Amino acid sequence: MELRLRLFGNKRALDLNRLARYRNGAVVLASALLVIPLTLWLLRPAAVPDLADGNVAGARALAAGWAKGDMIVLVRHVERCDHSSAACLSGNDGITDRSRSVAVAVGAQFKQLGLNKADIYNSPVMRTAQTAGYMFNKISFDEDWLINCKGTMLRDALAHKVAGRNLILVTHSECMSQLMTDLELPGSTLGYGASLFISAESLQAPRMLGFIEASDWRSVTGE
Repeated sequence: MELRLRLFGNKRALDLNRLARYRNGAVVLASALLVIPLTLWLLRPAAVPDLADGNVAGARALAAGWAKGDMIVLVRHVERCDHSSAACLSGNDGITDRSRSVAVAVGAQFKQLGLNKADIYNSPVMRTAQTAGYMFNKISFDEDWLINCKGTMLRDALAHKVAGRNLILVTHSECMSQLMTDLELPGSTLGYGASLFISAESLQAPRMLGFIEASDWRSVTGE
C-alpha cells in the first residue's frame, strides 16, 4: 500500500511537471506571437505628417524652410474631367470647370508664402497645365519627367532644385506616391490640389516635411 502511494505520488509529480512545462511553453509561444506584430508595428515606416489642423511645429518648419528657399513641393492637379461627371473646363483631358476656384485658392496660399524665389514646373498633360495656369499664372510645356516619374521622381526633383529657391512641381498622384517610395515612406493618394512638402536643406539628405490638402490651407496659414 505504501509503495502504491509513493508510485502514485511520483506519477502525480511528473504529471504536474509536464503540465507546468506545457504552460510555460504556451506562455512563451503566446508572448512570441504578440512580440512579432508589435515589433513590426514599431519598425513600420512613419506616416507622412499632416501639416494642417493644429500641427504648429509642422507649419513653423514649413514657413522657415520656405523663407530660406529650401523646399520642394509636389502639387497634385485639381479635379480631372475624365474622372468626374462635372462639366469640363475645356476638353475631356483637362480639369473640371468647378475646380478652377480650387486651383486659384491654392495658388493664393502659395502667393502668401511668397513666390519671389520659386521655380515652377508642370507636367505637359492638359490637366496639370491648366492647374498651373490657374494656380500660378505660369505654364511649362516640356517637363516630361513630371509624368514619366517611375523610380526617378526624387532624383529628378533634386536635379532641378536651385540653392536658395523653392521648387514647385505641378504633377500627378503617381509621382507623389513615387516620391514617398523614394524616401522609403508608405505611399498614399492625396486629394486633388494637395501639396507635398520636402525639405531639401541638404540635397544629400532630403526629408519629408508633410502634406496639406487643398481644403486645409486655412488651418495652416489662418487665411
